[in-house]
Amino acid sequence: MHNPAMPQILQETPRSLAELIEPWAPHDGRHASPLPGLSFVRLSHPSARLPVVYKSCICFVAQGSKRAFLGDRIYTYDPQNYLVLSVPLPFVSEIFQASPEEPFFSISLQIDPSAVTDLLLDLGETQLPTADRQAAQPGMFVSRMSDDLAGVVARLLAALGSPLDRRVLAPLAVREILYRVLSGEQGDSLRAVALSDSRSHRIARVVRFLNTRYGEPLTISEIAREANMSPSTLHHTSKEGTSVSPLQYLKQIRLHQARLLMLQDGLSAGEVAHRVGYGSPSQFSREFKRLFGVAPSREAQRLREVGWGDIERVVPASGTIRPHERDVSP
Repeated sequence: MHNPAMPQILQETPRSLAELIEPWAPHDGRHASPLPGLSFVRLSHPSARLPVVYKSCICFVAQGSKRAFLGDRIYTYDPQNYLVLSVPLPFVSEIFQASPEEPFFSISLQIDPSAVTDLLLDLGETQLPTADRQAAQPGMFVSRMSDDLAGVVARLLAALGSPLDRRVLAPLAVREILYRVLSGEQGDSLRAVALSDSRSHRIARVVRFLNTRYGEPLTISEIAREANMSPSTLHHTSKEGTSVSPLQYLKQIRLHQARLLMLQDGLSAGEVAHRVGYGSPSQFSREFKRLFGVAPSREAQRLREVGWGDIERVVPASGTIRPHERDVSP
């Protein structure tokens, strides 16, 4: 059936991307690819809403549909729309269209900031308009999939099967994907992070700082110095770019990292609380349960039972959008 919203290349071969992904993702879960920074997710059932944290990446959906909830905004991505995170962000995700007959398939391509900067230099773009420098761009956005972008994603997947193609053609495809995203309708959000004269670039620097120093007892004054902003300006700019204050962002990163440490290293709640910067294990347990809905030990056990995957719970989802949330998808 003709779908005017779907890129022409996908209408001609509507399941081509899913067919290219399937050999690399033969069962439910997250799967690494032979290309560093590229991974796949397969899921045969809808998932409940669950807190996750993603690195800077571009996410393409080959089959099915997914929502990302960030603050009061909802971002829906599917074969017609792709998601971009210009900075690492904690958010809530939900896969709401998936079945055993037509599993959810997605592609995640990590963004190398230096590759974006090099590409902008080649394009002769070294400054943003004044208005874009003064306001931080949202760290997450959804854009329409074009024929050109769908085509290069298919070429990237096709190159994975041959070591020679992977070495020669895959880097060219990744560079073209970055070019197509930067040239897209919301490419300024990614462009702003790479250019040093923007507030978005300073927020990206703060985000990197918090992701590497989360185990330390940081204060808002120390974070503001890193951003070269006053505490009040930092608070406002952080809300624009990440939807949360710097200290809220730091708390979520600490809790997500704690979950990872419990799963991978088998640490107890008390051990991991200290490792991620909490002085009080009881405060850590309270805040962990507030974010994830269960005690730390229960969450680690659950993830071991169901598998790490996309940190998604494989249960039917409600699919309900709450009244205070607004869908900002194209």
